Amino acid sequence: MPDRFTILVTGGAGYIGSHAILALKDAGWPVAVVDNLTTGFRWAAPDDVAFYEGDIEDVALVTKIIKEQDIGAIMHFAGSIIVPESVENPLKYYHNNSAKSRNLIDAAVTGGVKHFIFSSTAATYGIPEESPVSEQTPQVPINPYGMSKLMTENMLRDVSAAHDFNFCALRYFNVAGADPKARTGQSTAGATHLIKVAVEAALGKRDSVAVFGTDYDTPDGTGVRDYIHVSDLAAAHVLALEALIADPDENHLLNCGYGRGFSVLEVLDAVDRVTNLKIARQLEGRRAGDPDSLISDNRAIMKRFPWQPQYADLDKIVTHALAWERKLGEIRGE
Repeated sequence: MPDRFTILVTGGAGYIGSHAILALKDAGWPVAVVDNLTTGFRWAAPDDVAFYEGDIEDVALVTKIIKEQDIGAIMHFAGSIIVPESVENPLKYYHNNSAKSRNLIDAAVTGGVKHFIFSSTAATYGIPEESPVSEQTPQVPINPYGMSKLMTENMLRDVSAAHDFNFCALRYFNVAGADPKARTGQSTAGATHLIKVAVEAALGKRDSVAVFGTDYDTPDGTGVRDYIHVSDLAAAHVLALEALIADPDENHLLNCGYGRGFSVLEVLDAVDRVTNLKIARQLEGRRAGDPDSLISDNRAIMKRFPWQPQYADLDKIVTHALAWERKLGEIRGE
């Protein structure tokens, strides 16, 4: 077992970062968190982890954290993630996702941090000509969000070639669900993720759910996506950390998904099933840039890591998302 240095989780007060903290703690790793709380919530990070409110572009702050906490690896989740917003405000995305990541990587290299796990995205593939999508599929982003993440992947690749530093970039497909023990979940107001939106509708927080496009080349005409439970995703990050430590000369660029897809209507049917309700569906036109189907070829991660997803079941994902949405209402006094 490697020495238990501390892992710095950036964006640890956010959705995926807060689940990564739980997975790291469950695996016995000490954790420190840096988050500017722009979209995160202080209560989402456990009280027993060192918490720094600040920005990852603040090299002096990150350098201080690395020294104070004996940081040996960084899990980087901080960033902006809303695709339409990236089209409307590209400079925000190149600043938050690319420029700030550059400063973070600079502080990591200067501070002697040797391992880096990066929260990347299937959006780096753009609209792939094939589905399932493998790691060899050309990366041709069609929006600033995807491009800003790809730029960080490229920075990591170049820095790794020049320094004693290795990395893993995990390209997420559609992350959903919540911690099975309801310790944390997706909490951002106005979220755009389908399962989050659907459980909000089931609890009366929305009047209906918009279905964008019913004429795709899919079995029921609605877009098909690969939904991965956030706790399975968090577990993959811990395995990535262990793999980087075990072989410091190896980098990993891997898809994170289950390798199967569900259509929008199938997801809404699952929410109806779990809640025993009928959510109102508002049929809308397609959104620009939405592919018919986006499913991961996950054979590489399954081969590379001893990853065994525990929650690869749509009804389970919906059940956990629903439980968290109810708890979130209690936290907010709704």
